[in-house]
Amino acid sequence: MAANIPSFTLNTGYKIPSVGIGCWMGAPGGGEIAAKMCKDALEAGYRHIDTAYGYGNEEYVGKAIRESGVPREEIFLTTKLPNHHHHKVKESLEESLAKLGVDYVDLYLIHWPQAYTEDNKPIPYGQSPTYVETWKEMEKLLDTGKVRSIGVSNFSIKLLEVLLRESDIVPATNQVECHPCLPSVDLKLWCEERGILITAYSPLGRPGEYDGKPSLLQDPDVVSIAQAHNATPGQVTLSWGVKRGTIVIPKSENPERIRQNIELLDLTDEEMATLNAIHLKPGMHRSLLRYHQYSDDGTVLGWTYEQLGWNMTKGGLVCALEP
Repeated sequence: MAANIPSFTLNTGYKIPSVGIGCWMGAPGGGEIAAKMCKDALEAGYRHIDTAYGYGNEEYVGKAIRESGVPREEIFLTTKLPNHHHHKVKESLEESLAKLGVDYVDLYLIHWPQAYTEDNKPIPYGQSPTYVETWKEMEKLLDTGKVRSIGVSNFSIKLLEVLLRESDIVPATNQVECHPCLPSVDLKLWCEERGILITAYSPLGRPGEYDGKPSLLQDPDVVSIAQAHNATPGQVTLSWGVKRGTIVIPKSENPERIRQNIELLDLTDEEMATLNAIHLKPGMHRSLLRYHQYSDDGTVLGWTYEQLGWNMTKGGLVCALEP
């Protein structure tokens, strides 16, 4: 039975469950572990699965769907175009569909605006295929019946302004890192004004990646609110995300944690205000992900923060406070 959680409506008219299971396993692959995680999630009432070509586990996600007994049409399925396939959008979708063993996906995203060569080398900013060129190829997929909605991931206001100016179709969603330490207030408002829903990946801050960074789930305010509801800190942050109108896609391999993550809390206005202010604490307004440390020159997957339109310094620290 599907969990009793809110759904949101995309600008294409399709409904998307507000909570999904994220399938990034910390490294490409995951195999049978990813399959079991998805089956556990479907059994717990999830009807939204978020994977990607680059996660290396589409075959196992498809296996989980087939073995779950849940009809395909009851599941909202998302996958993503990898960086090294920006020059062959249609072909990459076909590969993903074959791996998943499905005829269509509900949502297909450009995973990152950066394009790579076939051998996974970054193509310099502004060189073809640009993200606008890639998006125009994404638009063509809507006529195939193999995708129901299209969107983007890791796009800033700066990039979206160009995209909307030079293309015909407004993305259905923008999937970005989003949690109380990185609420992306300006981006969220800008997208909402244009009918773009925010999907929050790593909505718990990816606890295994702190490496000395602040621990969101150990923040005293998060812990206090959790105790007041006899719930987990994770439930608090996910409930905050849904109540503010964002889709959340937490990942967990633990069956009990999977069940907890889809049990949303009814947070008070005062509790929401407390959570909204967490990023204002010293040192807390930042990304909590490791990819900010991938290079010595402060780039992320080949682009500078300025090129990405991210108001950050090396390490993922936000330069100026958001309202």
